[in-house]
Amino acid sequence: MPAPQSIPAAEIHAAIERLSQAIAHRHGPRGKILLLGIANGGIILADRLLARLSALASQLSAKSGTLDISFHRDDIGRHPIPKEFSPTLIPVDVTGATVILVDDVLFSGRTVKAALNELFDHGRPEKVELAILVDRGFRKLPVAADYTGLTLEIPATAKVIVKLDPTKPAQDTIAVVPSGKS
Repeated sequence: MPAPQSIPAAEIHAAIERLSQAIAHRHGPRGKILLLGIANGGIILADRLLARLSALASQLSAKSGTLDISFHRDDIGRHPIPKEFSPTLIPVDVTGATVILVDDVLFSGRTVKAALNELFDHGRPEKVELAILVDRGFRKLPVAADYTGLTLEIPATAKVIVKLDPTKPAQDTIAVVPSGKS
């Protein structure tokens, strides 16, 4: 296993900017979107994207919320509900909405499947897209992101740890470590 690697805050912020630009470009100045951060990794990223979208496209109507996927996970027996519990909070009706699911890392695709199950428990969106900060490959389900900030080519045995600081973005980090270490 190669030595751990780290991605600095400046590169993370550039990736978030690319995500924001791509979303704003696709949805145009008069678009209406709902960003839903997948708990827990996607919540801060969704907030950051909302802030950037507000600055980029003043007429783009965007709101953000949170999706808790705990009860839709297929591995809940091995990964119990996290201590940092964030309940589902959706600020508007999802029926007929354009929803962008937001998460920090895309790996097997199972988290996205669980998020779709939770989302459809609340209504039927017109369209669902996926925005990911880090795509690390090795999918086990047919899932692809519509928007990707960074693509990392790392072994399937490595672990990607994203830490976005809600109050001090200069301390944001992404670390790639051997599995079992964090």
